[in-house]
Amino acid sequence: MLRSTVLAFALVAAPALAAPHYRAEPAAQPAETRFPVRDVMWTCGEGSCMGGESNSRPAIVCALLAREVGTLLSFSAADKPLPPEQLEKCNARARP
Repeated sequence: MLRSTVLAFALVAAPALAAPHYRAEPAAQPAETRFPVRDVMWTCGEGSCMGGESNSRPAIVCALLAREVGTLLSFSAADKPLPPEQLEKCNARARP
């Protein structure tokens, strides 16, 4: 019984762990490759950053990331790109 419960939990939890919820393309490579911003752990590689899900709205998560890494060329949540006007507002919060 315990084994089947653990297996069921693993099958439900695995997809959530497999794919990042947020994706961003910073204009410049961040100094850190892995860092937290509020409740999202970000991992950045060549040209992109990925982060897990948050309870905040995507526009808020975008602004928090921009404040940390600078201007973002793109930002998406659950594979839905942030509209251009929201990305512009997000980048208004970017660090200089």
